[in-house]
Amino acid sequence: MTDRISHNADTPLLRVDSLSKSYGPVVGCRDVAFDLWPGEVLGIVGESGSGKTTLLKCVSAQLEPDGGAVQYDTRDDGPRDVYGLSEARRRLLMRTDWGIVHQNPRDGLRFGISAGANVGERLIAVGERHYGDLRAEVTDWLERVEMDIGRMDDLPSTFSGGMQQRVQIARNLITRPRLVFMDEPTSGLDVSVQARLLDLIRMLVGTLRIACIIVTHDLGVVRLLTHRTIVMQKGEVVEHGLTDQVLDDPQHPYTQLLVSSILPV
Repeated sequence: MTDRISHNADTPLLRVDSLSKSYGPVVGCRDVAFDLWPGEVLGIVGESGSGKTTLLKCVSAQLEPDGGAVQYDTRDDGPRDVYGLSEARRRLLMRTDWGIVHQNPRDGLRFGISAGANVGERLIAVGERHYGDLRAEVTDWLERVEMDIGRMDDLPSTFSGGMQQRVQIARNLITRPRLVFMDEPTSGLDVSVQARLLDLIRMLVGTLRIACIIVTHDLGVVRLLTHRTIVMQKGEVVEHGLTDQVLDDPQHPYTQLLVSSILPV
C-alpha cells in the first residue's frame, strides 16, 4: 500500500505495551509494543509458530495475556485498558466498535441463520429495530461485498468459502467499526478468489478509513494492504517499520530469509 497515513490525532487508536503470553514453557509472544493510529493498516507476519496469531488474539481480547497492557481510545471515555473493562463492556466493544474477521468463516458466522440475518445481527446490537431500515442496510452491505442479493435469505453453508468470507466482512463492517482484526482472511481460497477478495478489503478499508490489524503468512497480502509491518520470530518482534521498507530493504537476518522465501511460512 503506497499511500501513507498522517498521524493527525493526538492519541493512537490502540496502544499495545509489553504484551506477553506463554503456554507453559512455550512463548506465544513476549514484550510486544506498538501503536496503531486511526485509519492505519498494520500487518503481522512470520512463519508458523512465530506468535502472530497469539498476539492478535491477545490484542483483540480473545485471549487473556500474562502481562502487559492493551489500551484503546474509546468513543466515550477516551483511552481505556481493554482488560480493565467489565466483561459486558468488552463484549459491547467487540460487537460494535471492533470487528473480527476469522480465517475460518465458521468461527465468525452463525450457520443456522441466513446470510442476511448474520449481517443484521450486528445492527441489532447497536439498537436498530425497524425491520425495513434493517433489511435495507443489510441489502446495501451485501451489495458492497458483491454478493447476489437473491441469496440473502440462504444459509451460509450453501455458499463457497469466498462468499462466506464476504458475508463475514459485511457482518463486521456494517456497524462502521473503527478497528478490525483479520486473521489470514484469504487463506485456503483459490488464487483468483483471493485476488478479488483482497481488492474488496482494500477498497472498503480505505474508503471507510478503518484501522486494521492483519495477520498473514502471505507477503503479497502485506504489500497490498498494509502501511506498516511487524515481523515476528519465536514470539518476539524482530523488525517493525513501513511495509515498503521492511519488504524492500529488510534489516534483520530472519526478515531477509522470510522475504527471500527461504523460510516456510
